[in-house]
Amino acid sequence: MMRLGLTGSIGMGKSTVAAMFREAGVPVFDADAEVHRLQGPGGALLPEIEAAFPGTTGPAGLNRAALRQAVFGDDGALARLEGIVHPAVAAAREAFLAAHADAPLVVLDVPLLFEKAGWRGVDRIAVVSAPPEVQRARVLARPGMTEAAFAAILSRQMPDAEKRARADHVIPTGDSLDETRAAVRDLIACLASSQGR
Repeated sequence: MMRLGLTGSIGMGKSTVAAMFREAGVPVFDADAEVHRLQGPGGALLPEIEAAFPGTTGPAGLNRAALRQAVFGDDGALARLEGIVHPAVAAAREAFLAAHADAPLVVLDVPLLFEKAGWRGVDRIAVVSAPPEVQRARVLARPGMTEAAFAAILSRQMPDAEKRARADHVIPTGDSLDETRAAVRDLIACLASSQGR
C-alpha cells in the first residue's frame, strides 16, 4: 500500500481534490470529516470537550462559534483542544488503514500535514495549490469568515510556497475542475507505475 498524504492551505480546494480521488476509486481518509463526526451530535469527544471548555457543546454537538471564542488567541487552550482531538483522529486513521490494507493506494487528507508532523506517516505528499488571489476570494466567501479570522488561520499554516517546495507532487486548483481532475488522474497513474503496476 502506498500512503499519499494530501494537504493544502485553507481555500486551496483540498476537499474537491479528495472527492476526485474517491471518484477514481481511491480510498480517502478525511481528517476534517472525522473531527466533525467526533464532535457532531452524540460525538465521542463531546463530554471531554465540554469538561475542558464549558458551554461549548449541546444536543446538536459542538458549538463551533463558542469553541472558537474559547480558544482564539490562546495557545494553551488550543493545545488542550488538540490534546483531546488528535489522539482520537489518529485512532480512526489507523482503523481506516487496517480496513483498506489490501488497497494499492490510499489518500490521507490532512490539512496540517506539515505543521503537525503528519508527513512522517506517509510515503508521498501531494499539495493542493491555487494562486493567492483565488485562495483569498474562496475563503472570504465562506459564511462568517472575516479578514481577521483568515489572517489567524494563515498564521498557523505553513506558507503555500514552502508546502509546494516540500511536496512530491503539486495539484493545481486555480483553473478549471476538468484540469484539476486530469491532474489527479495523472498522479494516480504515476503512482501506480512507480509501484510497478
